Amino acid sequence: QVQLAESGGGLVQAGGSLRLSCAASGRSFSSYTMGWFRQAPGKDREFVAAVLWPGGRTDYAYSAKGRFTISRDNAKNTVYLQMNSAKPEDTAVYYCAAGFGYLTSVATRNAYAYWGQGTQVTVSS
Repeated sequence: QVQLAESGGGLVQAGGSLRLSCAASGRSFSSYTMGWFRQAPGKDREFVAAVLWPGGRTDYAYSAKGRFTISRDNAKNTVYLQMNSAKPEDTAVYYCAAGFGYLTSVATRNAYAYWGQGTQVTVSS
């Protein structure tokens, strides 16, 4: 069982930066693939980024490539999403997700068993 708690959301101006954190409780955090998803009003929840088990390779949605960076600190049971060059279209609730071990499709919501409550990110133009 894993519990996830996101933090770091808020209001940022377009072009600015924000770092989201997701603290995980439970055992074997390092054995989980961790992902970030987001959901804008009236839209489906979409994949943003993931850091994979094993090996720590990262994967990004096209919209996040070159602007966002996902990282993890296994000693702190925490995964981060550094958001740079923020755009108004990045406005959404951002969710952290965890899936045990290797996931065949890290961009698929159903691949993840555990979810946080989300943190609001608003980018003003």
